[in-house]
Formats: sequence, C-alpha cells, structure tokens
Amino acid sequence: MSKSSLNKIQLYYVYDPMCSWCWGYRPTWLALKDALQTQLPEVEVSYLLGGLAADSDAPMPEDMQQFLAKTWHTIANQLGTQFNFDFWQDCQPRRSTYPACRACLIAREFGLEEQMKFAIQQAYYLQAKNPSDDSTLIALAGQLGINETEFSDKLLTSETQQKLMAEIELAHSLPIRGFPSLVMSINGKFHSIAIDYQHWENSFKEIKKAISY
Repeated sequence: MSKSSLNKIQLYYVYDPMCSWCWGYRPTWLALKDALQTQLPEVEVSYLLGGLAADSDAPMPEDMQQFLAKTWHTIANQLGTQFNFDFWQDCQPRRSTYPACRACLIAREFGLEEQMKFAIQQAYYLQAKNPSDDSTLIALAGQLGINETEFSDKLLTSETQQKLMAEIELAHSLPIRGFPSLVMSINGKFHSIAIDYQHWENSFKEIKKAISY
C-alpha cells in the first residue's frame, strides 16, 4: 500500500489488535461500518495497522501492568466492555504487539483480517491468552482455517516484518489520534474523523459532512 493508492473516498480504521480501547470500540465500530455499507456505499473501508509496541521478550514492568489493568477497568466502567482480569495472573505479559499485528497482516492475505483481529481480542481479553506469543497466534490462525505451517512460516519472515513497518509508517503519516483512529481520504486529502466510543452516529455525520464538501 502506498500513498499514491489513497485517491478514492476511503475511510481508514487505524488500530492495533492488542489495543484495549480498540476492543472497547468494537461494537460501535461495527455499527458504523454497517451504516456506511448500507447508506454510504461509495465509502471504501480499509484497515491500517498502527503498531502499538515493538517486538520484545522482556517481561512487562510491574508499573506498566498496573497501568494497563487500570485502563481495562476504566474501559469496562465507561463502556461496559468485558475483560478477563485473570490474564494478569495466568500469563507473563510482554509489551509486544507487533506479533499480533503481523498475524492480522497475514490474515488479510486470506481475506480474514477482521476475523483475526476479533480472534486475537477474544483470546487476550476474554480467554486470558497471550497474543504476544507466536504459539497463540498460530493456534488462532488454525481456528480460522488458515494452514498453521504456512501461517507460522509467514509470521517469521523478514518480508512480513517489512510490510508491517511500511504500513506503520503510512499509518503514522496520517492525522491519527492514537488507537483507534478514523481517517478519511477524499481526492488525496486526509480528514481526521472524531471517534465517539458509544454513539456511531456522530462519526457517521462527520463522515457524511466531509463527503459533501
């Protein structure tokens, strides 16, 4: 993907599969996407991986664990999002989301990016599994019907890593506001769309207004 390809009416959803706010936003995002498909079919929806945390084998520092656990509680309280807090006792957390990003990138080749994103989120937030571990991601790929050997091979190649870094660079060149972010591309010009975590209609109105200009 290159900037030269961003020349239609497109809405980019910039995310990281291990971003807890992306998990909280999921129901509203799906409602927004459905509304766009039915009411504004000229808007092409695409995903971009933003890359939250680079590869690391180091255990997550205790203060970071406490901060993220507190964030989960905040999201649960504000949005009613479900979390399984056993993760912090059952797993060895690492500040590493690039493996999960690579998994989504590979799943895109099979037309299964949305399914992989959801599978990672379910494993992480509901099943207390660690998507920083390649073994978790390979198992999820198998559940989605992707050949595990082929997926495992792709997960570890330099080519996949190069694709991810190029996508992260593109995502960060756009007017994003952290993760998740919505960015419209209209005739090569980019417009940041505000996210309302509970009311998809507000983002929809902003998108419709941007198109009418």
